[in-house]
Amino acid sequence: MPRIGIDLGGTKIEIAAYDACGVERLRRRVPTPQGDYRATLNAVAALVTQAEAELGGAGTVGVGMPGAVSPYSGLVKNANSTCLIGQPLQQDLQTLLQREVRLANDANCFALSEAIDGAAAGAEVVFGVILGTGCGAGVVVHGRALTGANAIAGEWGHNPLPWPRAEELPGAPCYCGKRGCIETWLSGPGLARDHGGGLKAEAVVAGAAAGDAGCEAALARYEDRLARGLAHVINVLDPDVIVLGGGLSNIGRLYRNVPRLWGRYVFSDHVATRLTPPLHGDSSGVRGAARLWPPGI
Repeated sequence: MPRIGIDLGGTKIEIAAYDACGVERLRRRVPTPQGDYRATLNAVAALVTQAEAELGGAGTVGVGMPGAVSPYSGLVKNANSTCLIGQPLQQDLQTLLQREVRLANDANCFALSEAIDGAAAGAEVVFGVILGTGCGAGVVVHGRALTGANAIAGEWGHNPLPWPRAEELPGAPCYCGKRGCIETWLSGPGLARDHGGGLKAEAVVAGAAAGDAGCEAALARYEDRLARGLAHVINVLDPDVIVLGGGLSNIGRLYRNVPRLWGRYVFSDHVATRLTPPLHGDSSGVRGAARLWPPGI
């Protein structure tokens, strides 16, 4: 029986299937229908149906999703894909697929994948961060992703940017209804907005590498803000490893510059926490989703 993982992102939906030995058997992705809950459900179901037809059998299904399922209502909350908010996503997927479906926050899936056999393998406490369209995070302790009593463990992106400068206040509005959330600064759109020149985040990074002064200044500000945001996590959680994922995790200089900066904010004489890119890259979210089911079930 294959283990199927779905990474339900804001711009793409990815599926992967693994055999009992953890070997990948299939992978594909499609664009996420924008702002259309019913079309999103149908896209996920179609991917699963097509994969199982190709593999010749039904499997377990785990889904990594933005936000979380409320333990109180069973409905989606805190999703930056706002068409999911207030919807019975788990129930609807189970109805469509006619089986139990396990859901978890996408950043939890990412962190779980990297903690089990990725860049943080063997570490006791792992903090996984997705720096992309939004800013998600997940916490793994002794190989187990933490959900929390309110299903918000790791919701780092919706705290205020720590140690804000005067010019950073009150901060940009966030979809959550507050201002100045970490997500509004450290997501890809946040970097682009801070640059202010109409460039997307990728172009800002490329401009900095090419010596553009404005792009370099924006990226340097980004690094300092990331250092502050992660220092806050280290002060509370004290993780062994922090793994970065998402599109902005491909900025190689972050792994040199951010640890040089975060020491001034961490409440310790020495910072042993390691900052690393993901071993499995874009595959980690879907790998973690498949691992919501243990082998052999």
